[in-house]
Amino acid sequence: MQSVAVMWLAYRLTGSTAATGSIGFISMAPFILITPIAGALSDRVSRRKLLITVQACLLLVATSLAIVTFTGRITITLLAIFGFMQGMLNGIEVPTRHAFFVQLIDEKSDLPNAIALNSININGTRLLGPAIGGLLIAAVGEAACFGLNAFSYLAVLIQLMRIKPRESARKTAHQSFARDLIEGWRFAITHPVIRTLVLMVGAVSFAISPYTILMPEISVETFNQGAKLNGIFISAVGLGALVGAITFAIRPNVRGLTRWLLGTAAIAACGVIGFSFSRTEWISFVCMSMTGMGLMGSSVCVNTIIQSIVEEDKRGRIVSIYSTFFIGAAPLSHLAAGWLAVQIGAPHTFLVCGLICASACVVYLAYLPTLRKHIRPIYAARGIIDVIPEEATK
Repeated sequence: MQSVAVMWLAYRLTGSTAATGSIGFISMAPFILITPIAGALSDRVSRRKLLITVQACLLLVATSLAIVTFTGRITITLLAIFGFMQGMLNGIEVPTRHAFFVQLIDEKSDLPNAIALNSININGTRLLGPAIGGLLIAAVGEAACFGLNAFSYLAVLIQLMRIKPRESARKTAHQSFARDLIEGWRFAITHPVIRTLVLMVGAVSFAISPYTILMPEISVETFNQGAKLNGIFISAVGLGALVGAITFAIRPNVRGLTRWLLGTAAIAACGVIGFSFSRTEWISFVCMSMTGMGLMGSSVCVNTIIQSIVEEDKRGRIVSIYSTFFIGAAPLSHLAAGWLAVQIGAPHTFLVCGLICASACVVYLAYLPTLRKHIRPIYAARGIIDVIPEEATK
């Protein structure tokens, strides 16, 4: 709800996609710098305590944003400041939470299902949140969305305090923090599997993420409607992501996910391209559902494969690098898409984004046989497959 409200508020204050793109950039740019540092930190300290601290800070930010908006003192500058603060905190929270999952399960073989179930939970709220947010904005304004978001952090804090996670290996303090950080990045960029996967998910994220900052103009200029339709279209992304997460959750293991990554990225590309041409609401809804399914599927495939093959003492750092590429690519695309939409319009910008995603699929397809060759022995060493025949990963 807060996400859709922030973008709608930015568009209402300025009437410009360049402004929504700038807010999107400012809100997510901290991921590029903060997330790798957070990953190294989560390999050294208690992830649970770190999550509690960050969630408490997010509660304060959301509460302040609600108060300033409700009193009518919000400006585009203040909105950018709040967005930057939240982006910094999210840059710590996301990789820490992903690395924390492993401490909540007893059998490592359950990891793909755990990640998929988490995606079902998240994307279920992405289905309901924007739709409810659109109705609330139309009825009482954006401050209600910010206030409800602030209240929701209380539930998260209570549950984190109750959880007693399984302890896992930690990086000792004998090595400097900077050395830990460099070691993690060197490992990721030289590892043929991890490097390929994070580059692919970064390309998909760069191409698909701008839908949030372009949607207000589509709702107003293309369909002559307002916040309600904006929320419905963004909820369609959540619906597609939810369907994709449920489909993923029934998979027994990680085998074959490299091929799934190609399929989900192609679905996202088709959805965005179709949306760029659609002038009918229900067709646009279907296209955005495809987009959500493809975007979610790509991220979950990469996250699951990486978490299945990485050693525990590097988990936080490697997951943070995945988060840097997946979420860190979004602010760059927000800024670029917001500017491009001013020049050629939001529908044509959607088309450009879809073509970028399709191009990434073509490049990945060409490299896929090599990726499978590298990943088979790793799966065998981790006990994911008993033998290493080519058919095992198809």
